[in-house]
Amino acid sequence: MNDIIAQFQKLGIIPVVVINDAKDAVPLAKALCEGGLPVAEVTFRTDAAEEAIRLMAEACPEMLVGAGTVLTTEQVDRAVAAGAKFIVSPGLNPKVVKYCLDKNIPITPGTSSPTDIEAALELGLEVVKFFPAEQSGGIAKIKAMAAPYTKVKFMPTGGINAANLKSYLDFPKIVACGGSWMVSGDLIKAGNFDEIKRLTREAVNTMLGFELRHVGINATSEGEAEDVAGSFEKLFGFTKKVGGSSVFAGSAIEVMKEPYLGAHGHIAIGTNYIERAIYHMELQGFEFDKETAKYKDGKMVAIYLKGELGGFAVHLVQK
Repeated sequence: MNDIIAQFQKLGIIPVVVINDAKDAVPLAKALCEGGLPVAEVTFRTDAAEEAIRLMAEACPEMLVGAGTVLTTEQVDRAVAAGAKFIVSPGLNPKVVKYCLDKNIPITPGTSSPTDIEAALELGLEVVKFFPAEQSGGIAKIKAMAAPYTKVKFMPTGGINAANLKSYLDFPKIVACGGSWMVSGDLIKAGNFDEIKRLTREAVNTMLGFELRHVGINATSEGEAEDVAGSFEKLFGFTKKVGGSSVFAGSAIEVMKEPYLGAHGHIAIGTNYIERAIYHMELQGFEFDKETAKYKDGKMVAIYLKGELGGFAVHLVQK
């Protein structure tokens, strides 16, 4: 998996944008970055696309800007010269794919059938776009096609939105999903970039699915921990359950048998995708204590942020 695809996987969502006026490129790029998605697939089907890619790449060098709807090798050259770091095509054109591979330009061509996938494999690709996703059978078809092609991964685009995003990303063969619901043409035309930023942040939070899982209380001894958990059981009916290092009262209260991280205790926040959550939170400047990471079957299931919030340590847990 190349570096661009690896970054796609961490991002989870690739905004697909149509820019009709190059003046919208920079404010759009900034809105996406500030909203938490420093990436854009700029469709190459408008006269403004080439200039838009150049302006976005110059204004936001940290952003991953690429060209979509690329149909010819001439468009590949123009897009890359403008600053595109990746190419996406709606279908699989062997000439275009070979041209990109020969020049070490990351490309994800569109596929929608086993025949397309075998053509991609013949060209040496293991990650393909699935387009149009919903109209071609959605996640059910992807799962069916993935069965015989065990090494192939997919980037579905077309009909994906906040409501069905998780159903795609839950399947491990999905690298990321392309979508335009946070960057509609009407919002771009109206210059409503604050709303685009809000919708982008909302899309990221929807994907990550943060929710409070439990609050940890630091007790000074096992006896105190059992007493505190027992009080919660008497007061609210939260069943007490004694564990190795803590005592739970229901699922929402954990009382530590001896002081652990945090002056007062800790707060556990569940997330749909812990690795993606770490990446997106690090984009915002937060840091994690890698020594606190816990793994199960080789996959991370928990990790603490560095520092405290209101006297509480905070850690992520995989749902």
